[in-house]
Amino acid sequence: MGNIVGYEYEKELQPFVLQDVWRFQEADPGREAHYTLQLPAGWEYKATWMNYPEVKPAQSGNQSQWSVSDIKGIKHEDSMPPWQGVAGQMIVSFFPPGSSAQNQGFQNWKQMGIWYQGLTSGRRDASPELKQKVASLTASASAPAAKMKALGEFAQRDIRYVAIELGIGGWQPHPAAEVFAHHYGDCKDKATLMGAMLHEIGIDSYYVVINSERGSVTPETPAHMGGFDHVILAIKLPDGVSEGSLAATMFHPRLGKILFFDPTDELTPFGQLSGALQANYGLLVTPDGGELVELPELPPAMNGIQRTAKLNLSAAGTLSGEVQETRVGDRAWSQRWALRTVTKDTDRIKPIETLLSHSLATFQITNASVGNLQLTDQPFLYNYSVVAQNYAKSAGNLLLVRPRFIGNKSSDLLETKEPRKYAVEFDGPSRDSDTFEITLPPGYEVDDLPPPVNADYSFASYHSKTEVNGNTLKYTRTFEIKELSVPVNKVEDLKKLYRIIAGDERNTAVLRPATH
Repeated sequence: MGNIVGYEYEKELQPFVLQDVWRFQEADPGREAHYTLQLPAGWEYKATWMNYPEVKPAQSGNQSQWSVSDIKGIKHEDSMPPWQGVAGQMIVSFFPPGSSAQNQGFQNWKQMGIWYQGLTSGRRDASPELKQKVASLTASASAPAAKMKALGEFAQRDIRYVAIELGIGGWQPHPAAEVFAHHYGDCKDKATLMGAMLHEIGIDSYYVVINSERGSVTPETPAHMGGFDHVILAIKLPDGVSEGSLAATMFHPRLGKILFFDPTDELTPFGQLSGALQANYGLLVTPDGGELVELPELPPAMNGIQRTAKLNLSAAGTLSGEVQETRVGDRAWSQRWALRTVTKDTDRIKPIETLLSHSLATFQITNASVGNLQLTDQPFLYNYSVVAQNYAKSAGNLLLVRPRFIGNKSSDLLETKEPRKYAVEFDGPSRDSDTFEITLPPGYEVDDLPPPVNADYSFASYHSKTEVNGNTLKYTRTFEIKELSVPVNKVEDLKKLYRIIAGDERNTAVLRPATH
């Protein structure tokens, strides 16, 4: 028998909005939970349930009470949706008689947008000093896209991220003039400053209130404050601006073409979005109110690793050669973040050492360099030389060689005893590719090759091929994530895909002494 713990507490609040969230489902199971609401005469309420079957309240005069029992605990699964996207909760909005959208709960997203529009009114007015800075930043740029990029880089890199959120300050940004004067602010402060600067060059922009975890807010989510933790901008692009680098765009029926930009994310270049924000839902705040919009999903090729290697194999089984990695999107972001505080050259190769250690039993890096570390609008580069002893294994007079030199795409995520309960969420769309060319040792030829692999699913695809060209063994593969969420009814297909990849990554080619 386990222990049963009961507790009760009371708190008094003065909420910014007449709304409450009852979060009754947690990691531990619950025997029983109650929520009681008592309103003054003439008040009304609206209750909306999320991730749980609706329960009708027991009514007694102006008091309503909801009860739930036998509440299952939420067991963590790797790569599951965020907590807010799966936990049972009830959102209650209160409506005093004759109240306005500024002091009542939200009936819909439009009302929440009106509330936030009022909260930010006048905050993007520029000071003379800020106007002067905008003129200086854009003086050398003639095209609107170049001007916007210059302002965006300033907001991302020159304004330090510091969050001072007291009271309503968790939602209301500081005035743009203050943010500029102090050179620091949080996400909504940076968005406010960026909006003020854009206004000075004649470009409109709008707040987008969003959650940094995709899946926290969905089209079915009712309007409430608790679903968001981040603020970015939607920039109304001027007519004629169509640069290919501005990929994070969508067409809005009233606003036209808008570009989403995160001034807080200093490592994602202007025109792109991190994977967590792609296909995410945010509250677009315009003068007409708010609306829930889905942010664009960028092409997989904009996030990935292109790895090439030219290698030489000795008859003793040692493999050596040069490797080049080109990383874009979040793949570049992660490396720049890992190296952002590194000052020693020896420490800059640690991510390479970690990568190689997952694929090679023994190795030595003889040379390494990093390219475009600070140039976030350019691909991030690794170039390194490596020697791996005993890479090829002897079997009599044969040599067994694994064509897949480095890099792991398989996963044991779904190799669990218990069935999966929640969807599998990927970080973002991606496309990784490997091309490894291994020059055979003199006196050897290929006796057997691994079969090609072609696995296509709606959510991902994997293709690999090993071939011989003269005395060179060439291995190529691509792994593409096409859908960002794999529902429970498809996780067996994902498990199958990971097993196919694991098999391909283990496969070996057989070399024999040449017969001529």
